Amino acid sequence: MTRAVDRESGGDIDLAVAGDEVAFARIVATHHEDMRRVCAVVCSDDAVAEEAVQAAWPIVWRKLDSLRDPTRLRPWLVSVAVNEAKQLMRKRHRRAEIEVVADTTAQPGGIDPATGIDALDLDRALDHLDPDDRALLAMRYVAGFDASELASAIGLSPSGTRTRLERLVKRLRKELE
Repeated sequence: MTRAVDRESGGDIDLAVAGDEVAFARIVATHHEDMRRVCAVVCSDDAVAEEAVQAAWPIVWRKLDSLRDPTRLRPWLVSVAVNEAKQLMRKRHRRAEIEVVADTTAQPGGIDPATGIDALDLDRALDHLDPDDRALLAMRYVAGFDASELASAIGLSPSGTRTRLERLVKRLRKELE
């Protein structure tokens, strides 16, 4: 998602604040999937992620007029969804289950099983991280936020955000070794 899209949605923001449901539906259509993907990493559960995003939209509708800078719509939306995801996780106290699907149609000598093991190792390493850290990683590597968008979403300076992200990636790499 580019800043040009955020600028284009500036008109939709004004219209939605004025009560235009069609404009709000365009905002939802544009940003729902990014929000869901980030929440899926935070929760390690697709169903909880979708529930969190669904719970975020009424909040966004009520508070959209508090958004000061329309170019920061996407980080703000993702932050609202992440907060809802963390709240749902606290309420449920559930641990994510990792499902390994065996492909019975695969040919012998096909995909390297180590690929699946690497994914499981990454999932487990992510599970050991704080939800705020998982959210930061997801916003950067899943949703593709740049440093200024990340800074806006987590309330740090861009340089502070880059430092935090660098330390987090280093810690994750060390755990995966």
